[in-house]
Amino acid sequence: MVQTVVAPVVTALLYLLIFSHVLEAHVEVYPGVSYSSFLVPGLVMMSMLQNAFSNSSSSLIQSKMTGNIVFVLLPPLSYLEFFLAYLGAAVVRGLVVGLGVWGVTLWFAPWQLPHPGWLLAYALLSCSIMGALGIVAGIWAEKYDQLAAFQNFLILPLTFLSGVFYSIHSLPVFWQTISHANPVFYLIDGFRYAFVGQSDTDPRLGLLVASACFVAISGLTLMLLRSGYKLRH
Repeated sequence: MVQTVVAPVVTALLYLLIFSHVLEAHVEVYPGVSYSSFLVPGLVMMSMLQNAFSNSSSSLIQSKMTGNIVFVLLPPLSYLEFFLAYLGAAVVRGLVVGLGVWGVTLWFAPWQLPHPGWLLAYALLSCSIMGALGIVAGIWAEKYDQLAAFQNFLILPLTFLSGVFYSIHSLPVFWQTISHANPVFYLIDGFRYAFVGQSDTDPRLGLLVASACFVAISGLTLMLLRSGYKLRH
């Protein structure tokens, strides 16, 4: 409980305290939206993404390292059921952490939620994407160092460079173009739209990109599970 929920909530709170204290009076990303109100949705989504990925990837690599993966593979479960079980657990952890972060940040940003439907859609889809990607990472990695490299060199850059702390319109044109190639940017931006009613891109486009990513990653995951790659040997 402390490691899986409390720790990411405290981390997000520290980000909020530091960045809002420094930039609150100097930055207004959207008209009429305080910097704290802009920052909170990004922190909530970032926490959900990182923890959904960590849940499925760490659970799988731990089972492989300790050798008890055999007890998961022996029962008469299809590869689809295996996928849904790990994915469901990752989504639940991501949502719980997201609710925790949102709860503690309510003291710093006024309550507003003009588009709750978009919030639910982006929250579920984002956690599902990272949960599926975590399964891929857990299957591929053979030791904790490889899993840490996957997270440090792929997941962290994608999340930190996705507009959590800034609007991409503040970047030079070249980096705006690069940002639009980052699928996590659409998750952050669409989720923020649910909170403040403003975004850098059309949230419908973001939902389309996110859906395509989920289908692609899920297809890859199911293919790996069906083949038994690095699981049955």
